[in-house]
Amino acid sequence: MTVAAAVEGRVGVRTVKGPGKGTRRRRGAAAPSLREERRLLRSGHTLLAAMDEVGRGALAGPVTVGVVVVDATTRSAPAGVRDSKLLTPAARAALVPKLRRWAPAYAVGHAEPHEIDTIGIIAALRLAGWRALAQLSVRPDCVLLDGNHDWLTHKPPKDAVDPDAPTLFDLPARPEPPAVPETVVTRIKADMRCAAVAAASVLAKVERDSIMVARAAEHPVYGWELNKGYAAPDHVRALRAHGASLQHRTSWSLPGIGGLADLAAAWGEELPLGLGSVDLELGDELAGGDFDDDPDVGADELDAELDELDALDALDADPDESDALDEESADADLAG
Repeated sequence: MTVAAAVEGRVGVRTVKGPGKGTRRRRGAAAPSLREERRLLRSGHTLLAAMDEVGRGALAGPVTVGVVVVDATTRSAPAGVRDSKLLTPAARAALVPKLRRWAPAYAVGHAEPHEIDTIGIIAALRLAGWRALAQLSVRPDCVLLDGNHDWLTHKPPKDAVDPDAPTLFDLPARPEPPAVPETVVTRIKADMRCAAVAAASVLAKVERDSIMVARAAEHPVYGWELNKGYAAPDHVRALRAHGASLQHRTSWSLPGIGGLADLAAAWGEELPLGLGSVDLELGDELAGGDFDDDPDVGADELDAELDELDALDALDADPDESDALDEESADADLAG
């Protein structure tokens, strides 16, 4: 089996081109709503913090977490809100001021490459989430996370874990944990189903992208203004030619300087676009990094996800659910 075939067998490769502007989604696909957020608020919570991350699978730059707080009075999200991976850069940027006016509170936190190298990607993700929570002017009592893993709550290491392994508290500037809510709820595909989570992903993506564009001016050979630090071919070629910078996650097996991409090149092959050794090294959950600035990212895999999403929504339908707030504010959202 070839290297490319092995990678494609393990990691789905997105191959559909989008229309070039606005959202890239199947006609008729349901927009995310506040149904899940309102369900959690009705269960006794007052302020819900919806969180999502970007940059987990990048080779360079920070990992970033966005948070959007909603309460029982929050109206439906502005028209066009989707998971950031389904939006073009222009559509995301246009949404940011609308989201900032709409959300009762919001913030974005980051963990830098040297922190990722010191404590690992999951602990760095937690650190970025803590930093986002610490910026809020309110204290939420519930968190809604995309996925099936609670990466926000610090759990003491088990006895089997190496006691000398680095932790969050080994950083030179040791962070104090914020008041993370006791209730942390995880939902698979929350970034596609839950409007507040989708909004958090948009805020995080736009801020991280702007950081990578700024850092591209300092390290112009890597093309970060286009690839945002992900393993696009131009980035891998620059790594091969120039080596890693201080903005790279050097604890990872970076393609171009000894990773899987080099093995593929030795065999006269190319890896699927956007995939590097980090995808196999860190597992399937990292392989879905947002390579959304590549025109080939999208469709077959996206349609499959949307089909699954429709099925989940059908099973999840609540006959008692009232969308009165959505209907009352729909005209205002469209106008905004």
